[in-house]
Amino acid sequence: MSRYLCILAIVLQLLGCGQENSQHETSTPPLITAAESGDLATLKQLLQNNSADSYDSCQWTPLMKASLNGHHEVAVELLTARASVDLGDKGGYTALMLAASNNHHTLARLLLENGADINHQESTQGWTALIWSAKRGHLETVKVLMGAGADIRIRDNSGMHAGDWAVKNHHRDIARLLASE
Repeated sequence: MSRYLCILAIVLQLLGCGQENSQHETSTPPLITAAESGDLATLKQLLQNNSADSYDSCQWTPLMKASLNGHHEVAVELLTARASVDLGDKGGYTALMLAASNNHHTLARLLLENGADINHQESTQGWTALIWSAKRGHLETVKVLMGAGADIRIRDNSGMHAGDWAVKNHHRDIARLLASE
């Protein structure tokens, strides 16, 4: 598991969005488990009797889990089954933001082709998919987002935009690319 995923799991646990809720234990819907693990065969079977937009106690959907983990074929199957591309979790994170923050640029492109809101800001920090990508140094994903028309001027809750984050984190190629717009 990447360092980011470990940190995200800890944060979600603290927010009450882990495997167990502080008041009572909640189970993760099997469709979400299949999407998270990239189990396409099980996912296809479960989609026969379940909505593609099932969610867990944190409002995570199968499409979010597939996007977080880079499971492109699973995401295609979910979108074919009419999964809503812009549903957000409790913090306002969407599938596009999760794909972008983990440098799954082909998956980000797929989500954009299916109508994902490119400039959506999550509610905890005010970050967009572009800010996430620039902050983390994901050049290919930044290129995909910019090519699709991401607004480079959007500022997060701290007043920083994608270019500021690229500079702060020493991602020179991304900073130059954003400055050229």
